[in-house]
Amino acid sequence: MNRCLFPVLAAILLLTNLKAPAQVMTEYGPVQTKVVDGDTITTVYLKPAFVFKRAADERRWSRLIYNLKVVYPIALEANATLHAMEQRMDSMKTKREKQEFVKAMERALKRKYTPVLKNMTLSQGKLLIKLIDRETDQTSYDLVKQLRGGFRAFFWQSIARLFGANLKDTYDAEGDDQIIEELIMLYEAGLL
Repeated sequence: MNRCLFPVLAAILLLTNLKAPAQVMTEYGPVQTKVVDGDTITTVYLKPAFVFKRAADERRWSRLIYNLKVVYPIALEANATLHAMEQRMDSMKTKREKQEFVKAMERALKRKYTPVLKNMTLSQGKLLIKLIDRETDQTSYDLVKQLRGGFRAFFWQSIARLFGANLKDTYDAEGDDQIIEELIMLYEAGLL
């Protein structure tokens, strides 16, 4: 009896799986297939297509996507580091202890990010300033002023202005930075 039961159960399982929808990942994204009345229907979800009037616009768009892929993970990590620092500083009692902690964190961050930041382009740096504002809800200038003081913030703002950047730049998701916001949504969805 057991010898007959196994083939019957195996056949039932195989036949029930034939009508269930299947999903396979390809290089273009998920492909779903479904059998309806003996016909196989395949559904492929394509990435959004962008059409540009001029080749220069397409190059600018591609460059912005590349820069976002380079800079956005750094902005996310900056946000996580800032929150961890704030939590740790809340548990500290004296101002001196907080200052020493901030200096130690600054040295560690310089060791970690100096090679990365030195290889960034100016446009990537400007984008990073905006994304840090987006992630932390504070401008880069305010963060430096809060953590290291007004003189340091003024110094780094002056250096940034010499190169055409501004640490006081804010992120405007509905205005000037709407395209960046859309690209971030596509990046987070895995469509870039």
